[in-house]
Amino acid sequence: MENERRKVVCIEDELEMIELVKLILVQKKFDVTGAVGGQEGLDKIAEIKPDLVLLDLMMPEMDGWEVYQKMKASEEMRDIPVIVVTAKAQSIDRVLGLHIARVDDYITKPFGPQELLESVERVLRGKPQAAS
Repeated sequence: MENERRKVVCIEDELEMIELVKLILVQKKFDVTGAVGGQEGLDKIAEIKPDLVLLDLMMPEMDGWEVYQKMKASEEMRDIPVIVVTAKAQSIDRVLGLHIARVDDYITKPFGPQELLESVERVLRGKPQAAS
């Protein structure tokens, strides 16, 4: 299991952000699949059954919260950890995400590579987000 590459789906409406996430995580032996928009993201999750989902909140057509609700309503997807990666940096958004919706972590853009890696590794190890 230790040598097995962990699968991550990055749901984002900006291709540049998907490429950045791939660049950071592929170096650490993650398989990263990008999905542009919510519906494509849900399709990729169903197909790949990833170990983790990185989810943008602000997307056209289907926003990240809608994707998250659909994941939690699905028998196959509800146990997949979700890290929200968003430009919504206000503390109320963070509180809503971590404590109301119960996402596994919440990262605000712009973020550093180390911040993303630490969050991904912490969530995959099953350690809860430190309250901040």
